[in-house]
Amino acid sequence: MTRGWKGWISLCVLPFVVACSQNEGFDDLDRFMKEAREQPRGHVEPLPEFKAYEAFSYSAADRRSPFEPPVEVQLTMVDEQAPKSDVKPNLDRPKEVLENFQISQLTMVGTLQRPNGDGELFALIRDNTGGVHRVTEGNYMGQNYGRVVGVNETRIELVEIVPNGQGGWVKRPRSLSLNEG
Repeated sequence: MTRGWKGWISLCVLPFVVACSQNEGFDDLDRFMKEAREQPRGHVEPLPEFKAYEAFSYSAADRRSPFEPPVEVQLTMVDEQAPKSDVKPNLDRPKEVLENFQISQLTMVGTLQRPNGDGELFALIRDNTGGVHRVTEGNYMGQNYGRVVGVNETRIELVEIVPNGQGGWVKRPRSLSLNEG
């Protein structure tokens, strides 16, 4: 009986195998593929352009907050109360060599005086280029019209004339100490 079943199954399956092995039935598929190849190719849209990020700069940071009440400010100094000064630099005199340097670029490196101790005491000043200069009372140094008013073995005393911020000038004391390094 098993032989009968095998024969019967082979007989039923045989038409399906024969039908699938033939080239019939694919005409419609071949026709669809031919039409698809003949159609124009698809078009890909370009990417949209995005606007560049523009940074926002908050420019009202120094103004009063709109959520707080205004503060009344009373002026304590009035320009008329400020004393007027007659101080001003002498712009007509010729500049000395050390006036081309800022005081911070100058260093006191020593002093000179005659061996017997009498005569003027000179201070030795090194500039930032390596040059050494001698100064005494009355010489000028620094870019703020600094005039040497005193020299001793360890320090030089100056009086500078600087702007006061209100269109005038004011005297400012300054000193330069001996660099023992």
